[in-house]
Amino acid sequence: MAMAISGVASSVQAAPICKSDHIHIGAISTITGLSDFSDAPKATKATFDAFNEAGGANGCKVDYIIADDKGDPQVASQAARDLIDNKNVVALAGGASHLDCSVNAGIYNRNGVLSVPAVGIDPVCFNAPSISPVNVGPYTLSTVMLDYANNTLKAKNLCAFFIVIGGTKEAYANAVSAWEKARGKKMALVDMTLPPQGDLTPYLIRTRDAGCDAVLTNHVEPGAVQWVKTADAQKISGINWLFLAASYTEGVATSLANSKQPVYVGTEWEPYTEDGGANADWAKTMEKAGLKKTAFSQGGYLAAKVMIDVISGIDGEVTRDSVTSALKQGGKLNYPMAGSSYVFGDAKAHSPMKATKVMQLVEGKWTVKMDDWYSLPQAE
Repeated sequence: MAMAISGVASSVQAAPICKSDHIHIGAISTITGLSDFSDAPKATKATFDAFNEAGGANGCKVDYIIADDKGDPQVASQAARDLIDNKNVVALAGGASHLDCSVNAGIYNRNGVLSVPAVGIDPVCFNAPSISPVNVGPYTLSTVMLDYANNTLKAKNLCAFFIVIGGTKEAYANAVSAWEKARGKKMALVDMTLPPQGDLTPYLIRTRDAGCDAVLTNHVEPGAVQWVKTADAQKISGINWLFLAASYTEGVATSLANSKQPVYVGTEWEPYTEDGGANADWAKTMEKAGLKKTAFSQGGYLAAKVMIDVISGIDGEVTRDSVTSALKQGGKLNYPMAGSSYVFGDAKAHSPMKATKVMQLVEGKWTVKMDDWYSLPQAE
């Protein structure tokens, strides 16, 4: 099948054909159980709904099917097989799950089905030929935030504390190593024993005693709040505290409104709390659908836009094979809310998004620290 994608699909050059007038696209997300990531697929659905209302691509419209994996590997596997074998999906898009990638990457690959998650979480999401998320992800973002601390905040003694869940230890270690290799420097301290819950005082004391002037941690709300409040309780000063995108929430901002600690987070897309052109279409789509404007909904919107552009660029019948072929051709797709071009491609692993906008917490409000995107460093 011919493709007409370079930046966005051209409906003049391409003429998608759908024998049934509907294209089946699926998503596997954790919606019930320990987590609720439903903001992502709900936003994907809203974006597809708007696409359908506008007539689709040459009359081809999307039938979007959301499956809840309930945080259960067996349920996730069954959901993937149902979507592939019974629902005949041409691809997956907009999912957000702790375990879909690790459980189903092989299933997707064996069946020639590609997945464009809204939010890739576990390391397999960024290390499988069948999956390419639209988010930066915690591992690349760790590398970028370390570089920001060193290069922009002028930190000399960088330290990092990570909560390790499942197979993430190697991924976070590689993220740190990537920064050290790119800049030819060494971390002052890396600790992989941070607990998800419990007293953080020993860890904060360790940062002080090690002379850290910037500390990165993957703690999320409420742990991120506890981390900073413990620093206040111990009267620790002179350290920049850096968190990943999962801590970029209104809850964290409100809870730390009275803290004077310098707190920074890295976003995965244009900051969702910011108005303006980059977020305009996403915001309009969410408002029309009555959905919350969150970072997860940005990912869901972006995953849908990728699939819409890919489908619109197919010249011929839209099938699983033609969608897979189009994605693997590796055309660059650019969107105002993303700091990197999205590319799927035919590589063994995919991590196309490399840029963040850094936010600083100022008097209980997230404030854009720098207007430009900050990107993954290249080896010097």
